[in-house]
Amino acid sequence: MTPRAATRPVGTVTRGTTNPNRLRRMDRWIAATHGADLRRAKDAPVAVDLGYGAAPWTAVELLHRLRTVAPRARVVGVEIDPARVAAAAPYACDGLAFRHGGFEIPVAGRLHLVRAANVLRQYDEGEVAAVWERLCSRLAPATGDSRGGLLVEGTCDEIGRRHVWVALGPQGPRTVTFATRLGSLERPSDLAERLPKALIHRNVPGEPVHAFLRDFDRAWAAAAPYASYGARQRWIRAVRDLSADWPVTDGPGRWRQGEVTVAWGALAPRA
Repeated sequence: MTPRAATRPVGTVTRGTTNPNRLRRMDRWIAATHGADLRRAKDAPVAVDLGYGAAPWTAVELLHRLRTVAPRARVVGVEIDPARVAAAAPYACDGLAFRHGGFEIPVAGRLHLVRAANVLRQYDEGEVAAVWERLCSRLAPATGDSRGGLLVEGTCDEIGRRHVWVALGPQGPRTVTFATRLGSLERPSDLAERLPKALIHRNVPGEPVHAFLRDFDRAWAAAAPYASYGARQRWIRAVRDLSADWPVTDGPGRWRQGEVTVAWGALAPRA
């Protein structure tokens, strides 16, 4: 991989907050749902950890997790702050590199994965669509046996207990995933504070995401008897009931991980 022609990085510097294992839930979901596409890539699949922060932990961990499902995977950590790139340099190794850049992504060729966690939270909601479009334009196209590259953009708390992310392909958004450490959850709507920028200001009456979280809380309350079997069983029952009215796209295997994935169209903001 060689850098693209030098350009001024696009974007602004984030706070840089990061912790080991902060993105483990997102990484495990990517490995489980996108691993087959990564393995089928003709060349070594390239993943970008966009805006990895003040320390390179998340890029290092992404490489290890992807290689459990795609041994040829390569990761490039991209940061807009040159000092962070310099600090990460000692962690570079076979399959892992660090570059100075922003939303333009200074990596040649089409990408199989772009992970942008906690990057857009500081931007205005009106800026999200253009960033999504720019990043999706860098993804590998769909082929006969692949849905193409994947952009995962979302938000999590500081220690990775609660996440919400949007998955996008070359043609735009596909799904929204809610993921949590079930033992820390009082009700599903606790995840509202981690909605990605495209949705967080839409958690108001009249918007689909607000209705979804309302119905999820109701299903959670109705599943209270299952709490005696543990939070996991309660979550599974609540999601099963929720799926009667909402287009849940995954199944019990993912629900057991404290996840649920819903079609983007059902939660997309109203015009």
